[in-house]
Amino acid sequence: MKVFFYVQHLLGIGHLKRASTVARAMREAGIQVTLASGGLPLPGIPVDVQLAPMSAADMTFRSLVDQGGRVVDDEWKRRRAATLIDVWRASRADALVLELFPFGRRQMRFELLPLLEDAQRVAKRPLVVCSVRDVIQSKPGRDEETVGLVERYFDRVMVHGDPRVVPFERTFAAARRIESRVHYTGYVVDEVPPGNGSRGEVLVSAGGGAVGKRLLETALLAREHTLLRGATWRLLAGVNASDADFRALSRKAGPGVIVERSRDDFQAMLGAAALSISQAGYNTVAETLKARVRALFVPFAGDGESEQPLRAGLLAARGAATMLPEDQLSPANLAAAVNRAAKAPQPSADIVDLDGARKSAELMKQWLS
Repeated sequence: MKVFFYVQHLLGIGHLKRASTVARAMREAGIQVTLASGGLPLPGIPVDVQLAPMSAADMTFRSLVDQGGRVVDDEWKRRRAATLIDVWRASRADALVLELFPFGRRQMRFELLPLLEDAQRVAKRPLVVCSVRDVIQSKPGRDEETVGLVERYFDRVMVHGDPRVVPFERTFAAARRIESRVHYTGYVVDEVPPGNGSRGEVLVSAGGGAVGKRLLETALLAREHTLLRGATWRLLAGVNASDADFRALSRKAGPGVIVERSRDDFQAMLGAAALSISQAGYNTVAETLKARVRALFVPFAGDGESEQPLRAGLLAARGAATMLPEDQLSPANLAAAVNRAAKAPQPSADIVDLDGARKSAELMKQWLS
């Protein structure tokens, strides 16, 4: 069994991290996987095929740039699309998995539509699968086109979420039209053995760090007004935080505060923490729930983003965490929210399905058998 798995991250690191976790589970299940990435290379997340890297110039996603920050032109796109077709054909895969498209990544149509057409033309047509997170950013007028692409090209849609938390139709109104293709896997999260993290720390994290500066700075100001002011606070700025922002944050940190970019053992450290303060990106949320740590989510909501606020709000309603909306973020409000979270009961082990990686691999084996 061979799978060709395409993923493109444009700003954060979540898409590649989730795809890598699913690919690893498939390999452990005996499937040969070619993981192809079109985003910037990330330390610690190896891929099998690195396409010419592309990222978003800013949070609007309107402009795409190469690794040197230059806006990509049509010729650049033609070259990359041709390379993708070549590596796809060379893989001779039984299944083609596209992360997010057609529910997102419309910017990648220049290479994904030719790829899907090529998959239709081979002598033995591969299984074509979409791998999509729990919440999508559906925009008015696009559902009809998305359904058309699913019906034309895709056999299955793996939704990496739990319908008890977020039914797919909550963010994709036309979900019932493709419900025979939709399969929930549960949330995808790595299985990490217990670590040796310092017990009782407060972990303040910003995911990849592209949009977490305000949360980290506010946490520094709120610390002395919380019930946990005597604990060590460890701030993780993220690999995408600018050098200038990282240095400024380090200068502001006083006694009892540690500032780092990232930790390879972050998930293990969560299990020993007194409290996790973070945004509500998919991977951070899944890791936090896996650790069963008391958590405070301050979901990113800039530029009309609704994904994180919805996820955080629904999980808070289930008793999985405490939530503070980003538009209410201030030192005083954050301190009060920290105190509520610190006194909240520990989340139960079965509050959400967190077996998404293994179930994704099981589904793929079942479909290819």
